[in-house]
Amino acid sequence: MKHHYQACASSIFAITLGLLLSACASSTPPPTAEVAVSAAALAHAVGAGGNEWAPAEMRLAREKQERAQAAMASKDYALALSLSQEVQADARLAEARAQTGKARKAAEVLNEDKRALREEIDRKPK
Repeated sequence: MKHHYQACASSIFAITLGLLLSACASSTPPPTAEVAVSAAALAHAVGAGGNEWAPAEMRLAREKQERAQAAMASKDYALALSLSQEVQADARLAEARAQTGKARKAAEVLNEDKRALREEIDRKPK
């Protein structure tokens, strides 16, 4: 009888330990919203011209997005959350670089137009 109680106690201890370990392993909830926000940030950066003006940042963001999705699939939610946050930062940087590049290009065009207009004015007889 004593042996039966020890076996039951050992089983209960093992089950309790297993539950505690699984609870600790999954203490981070699935970052579903963060992964979705990172995908949207990536799409927004593409729309802003990130592929053209910030290809390195876009490549890093895409790679991290793929890793975040893989982490979600393997239920490594802490890693998925961290990567999703990095994707958002990389996408914002790519978008900012795209906007800066476009602004510089527009300024160059305006300066060229201004120069051409001055040349035209200087050519006219006075």
